[in-house]
Amino acid sequence: MSDFKAPPVPGADDKLASGQDAFASSSGGVDHQTSDDDFNLGGGPSHSSQKRPLKAPPAGDALIKVQPLKKADMQPSYAQDLGLQDVEHGFYGSMINGLGACAGFFGQLPCCFCFPNPFKEVNQGSVGLVSRFGQFYRSVDPGLVAINPCSETLRIVDVKINLSVLPRQTVMTKDNVTIDIEAVCYWHVTSPYRAAFGVGDVRAALIERAQSTLRDVVGSRTLQALITDREGVAVQVEEIVAGVAEKWGVSVEAILIRDLLFSKDLEASLSSAATQRRIGESKVVAARAEVQSAKLMRQAADVLATPAAMQIRQLESLQAMAKTSGAKTIFVPMNLMGGESAMSNLATTQQLSSI
Repeated sequence: MSDFKAPPVPGADDKLASGQDAFASSSGGVDHQTSDDDFNLGGGPSHSSQKRPLKAPPAGDALIKVQPLKKADMQPSYAQDLGLQDVEHGFYGSMINGLGACAGFFGQLPCCFCFPNPFKEVNQGSVGLVSRFGQFYRSVDPGLVAINPCSETLRIVDVKINLSVLPRQTVMTKDNVTIDIEAVCYWHVTSPYRAAFGVGDVRAALIERAQSTLRDVVGSRTLQALITDREGVAVQVEEIVAGVAEKWGVSVEAILIRDLLFSKDLEASLSSAATQRRIGESKVVAARAEVQSAKLMRQAADVLATPAAMQIRQLESLQAMAKTSGAKTIFVPMNLMGGESAMSNLATTQQLSSI
């Protein structure tokens, strides 16, 4: 059986040589940007010529770039180990600790369901406080924590920013006006040890302290000052509460007055006072306008009281009367024609009539 040989393709050797040169000239690797036409040995249409060209994104479109999270922006580390070298628990403590270690060893096996699992999970935004025989000795960051199930306990403390709503309370202002007030408090734990072991319920203690401080601050201000300077009242309450909360391991971010609620009688009186104030302001504006009008009329009267102005007005009246139809007699005042000329004309008229 003879070997079959394919007929040579015209120009194949030249194409192959050029392809090898291009591969050798690269920096030791394959040039992925080389088109398929350079390696088309058959001389036929290449696959790249049949593909549609990729469209470049418009120049005006902005590219969204995701910045990597920096370590400074993440949750700060609260991990700390105080150690228990100087603490002695005696034979009983050592026995319980040993039993817990054995139980934890078998509990971490997937097939042993009768033993407690020694691994506990601490979520992001929280801190774990580990105590041995009731005594705190280390704090752990978020993640998987291994504890002794018989001698150690894990307490989770939330260090995220919390929102506490101060319940509505009735307070009295300095001018003996009773109102209902609502507020909110933003806070977070800065010292997990103080917040967990220094205060029984840090949230309830903070809310009660903020409520009492709000009553004191509102009671030292009038109703008008409370309405116009609500932000100032909130800042004053925040400063007082923040000083006390710092001892509890809590930082107060802000305290805001959410709403002021008035009784129906107080709303009616405030509305009536506002209406009367607007009426009084309108009367003041009208009185000022009348005074200004009187001043202008006085100035006009002073100008029109001159003899020349009076003669101009008389002439205007005569012109208006002359424009009307029908026979009429117009009496021209002597002062318009001049006193001496009028008397001379009258004497001449009398002499002519006597002749």
